[in-house]
Amino acid sequence: MQFTKMHGAGNDYIYVNGFEVDVPDPPALARRMSDRHLGVGGDGLILVLPSDAADCRMRMFNADGSEAQMCGNGVRCLAKYAYERGLARSNPMRVETLGGVKVLDLELDGDRVVAADVDMGTPIFAPADVPVHLDGDRVVDRAVEIAGEPLTVTCVSMGNPHCVIFVPAVADAPVTTLGPRIETADLFPERTNVEFVEVVSRGDVRQRTWERGSGETLACGTGACAALVAGVLSGRTDRAVTDHLLGGDLRLRWPEGGSVHMAGNAVEVFTGNWPDPE
Repeated sequence: MQFTKMHGAGNDYIYVNGFEVDVPDPPALARRMSDRHLGVGGDGLILVLPSDAADCRMRMFNADGSEAQMCGNGVRCLAKYAYERGLARSNPMRVETLGGVKVLDLELDGDRVVAADVDMGTPIFAPADVPVHLDGDRVVDRAVEIAGEPLTVTCVSMGNPHCVIFVPAVADAPVTTLGPRIETADLFPERTNVEFVEVVSRGDVRQRTWERGSGETLACGTGACAALVAGVLSGRTDRAVTDHLLGGDLRLRWPEGGSVHMAGNAVEVFTGNWPDPE
C-alpha cells in the first residue's frame, strides 16, 4: 500500500489514497503507522476519499486511533495531495470533513500547491456543543479547577473541542504534564485539545498544543483558530494575528460576523510503501 508523508507547519500526517485503496481498519492502521519508532511516524493517518458533497473527503485518525472531526493543517495537505495527483482540480477546493465542508483557496506554483487559505467556519460557543460541562452561553476566561489546578480557560469548538489557556511564556507551559490531565478531565465528555497561548502583541501570539489523541504536536490548525477566537473574545488580540507554533507560522483572521480563516504551508516529505494494508 502506497502512502505519502506530509506536514503543515510541522503537524505531520500519513496520507493514503482512498480512491484506490480500501483500508478496512483505519484506527488500527493509524496506530501502527503513526508509531515514530516502529512505523512511519506521524501525528496520525488521513484517508483521501471520494465525496458526494464536495470535491473529496477527509477522514482523519489520531495517533491513538481515535477519529477526529477536523484538522486545519491536515486538510491543507490533503488539498495539495488531491490537486497534484488529479483527484480533484478545483480551486477553490471543497473538502468534506466530519466538521463540515471546508473551502480552500490554493496558492499554486505552476501545478504545485505550496500553501492554502482555509475557511475554517464559524466558532461554536454553546458549552453543550463544544462540549464542556459548564453553564452559561459561552465559556470565556472562566475560572475552573482541573486535576487540582486552578485555571482560567476559554472553551470553543472549531468543529472539534478546544480549551485555551493564556500563559506568560509558552516555553515554560506545562504542556506535557497538565495537557493530558486536561484532555481527559470529566469536564470534557469527548476529551479536548488544549492550547497554551502567549500573547506577544495584539497581532502576534505563540502557541503550544496538547492534541487530543496525539500528544504535543508541532502545530494545530484548529487550535490556532481557537486561540485567535479566545484572544478576540477576551480582548487580548486583534482579529488578525500571526501564530508562531513550534513547526512554523500560521496566519489567522476572524472578520466580525464571519468565518475564521487560516493560511499556511503544505509540504510533501516522502512517499513509501507500507507492507501490511490490513
